[in-house]
Amino acid sequence: MQGQPFSSSQQIIQALRNARQQIEELEKRQREPIAIIGMGCRFPGAADNPEQFWALLRAGKDGVIEMPVHHHDPATHPHNTLHAPKVMGGFLQQVDHFDPQFFGIAPREATFVDPQQRLLLEVCWEALEAAHIVPEHLFDSDTGVFVGLCQTDYAKLCLEPGAVEATDLFHANVGTIMSTAAGRLSYTFGFTGPAVVVDTACSSSLVAIHQAC
Repeated sequence: MQGQPFSSSQQIIQALRNARQQIEELEKRQREPIAIIGMGCRFPGAADNPEQFWALLRAGKDGVIEMPVHHHDPATHPHNTLHAPKVMGGFLQQVDHFDPQFFGIAPREATFVDPQQRLLLEVCWEALEAAHIVPEHLFDSDTGVFVGLCQTDYAKLCLEPGAVEATDLFHANVGTIMSTAAGRLSYTFGFTGPAVVVDTACSSSLVAIHQAC
């Protein structure tokens, strides 16, 4: 009755109605389209941005080439040996041109930052540029980072005997563990949303996108 407090049963019914309304609103949000507003990439074949990658695909070119000379291990593949085995692979260009100070990383620490993390920083910055988003505008925002990652080759190199001085073990650990790949992006750009690294082998990137959506 009007002017009288709800009975317990009426309160329960009203609470259920409110819950149902909230569920319907959440379901509507899930059906909203996903918009890709910025991209960055690094692919073999000198495809260092989406336009170059698309041109590579349109031309039907193959990014796999013979291993460049500077990639060979002299102990097993001497350069002056005509009978050195031919090794083919997909190689990225200018991976060693990372500018650590641009991202606030000291040169000493940068030595032990996995190249995958360096590429992530560069590509994330380029994706924001492509989206015409000023990185500072996302500082302290509920922005999430979802990364597909499944290789730890650089960590294996750092674990080789004598590869890392005792004073640099901290940098080596932080620079090579997989969780840091997402955390470093969040820390650098000030994102406060979830920072997740997904490892499902060959489907890592697909599952990371699914989790982000």
